[in-house]
Amino acid sequence: MTREAKRALGGRHDVRIDRFPFKVGRESRSPAAAKSHHTELRLGTLPGVNDLYLLEPAWKDILEISREHFVIDCEEGRFWLTDRGSACGTVVAGTQVGGNRVSGRIELRNGDVIIVGNASSEYAFRFETG
Repeated sequence: MTREAKRALGGRHDVRIDRFPFKVGRESRSPAAAKSHHTELRLGTLPGVNDLYLLEPAWKDILEISREHFVIDCEEGRFWLTDRGSACGTVVAGTQVGGNRVSGRIELRNGDVIIVGNASSEYAFRFETG
């Protein structure tokens, strides 16, 4: 996991996925939260569209993470990542999935690196089972 990925998680080292589908996207409602790098809890006015909200610094010129970026699901003991039509896509184990507002799906395996955004994005996470 990269330093930027850890920052996007509000300083946490990992996230436990305990229900499926598990939706991931960028927090975009609170500029103050983005500046402080804390995971923003929804303001309570609308239901959340994600289970995990990643933060990108307010000073970034180009955003890598879409508001509704990807979802992880489990079907018959196999894990799948589906890009939710994000702008930059997702890279899983070196394979581009989705991007340019087009969805895509790929099977996840233990140890796969998930890059949120294009291949040069600093938001890299490791998928681990067990």
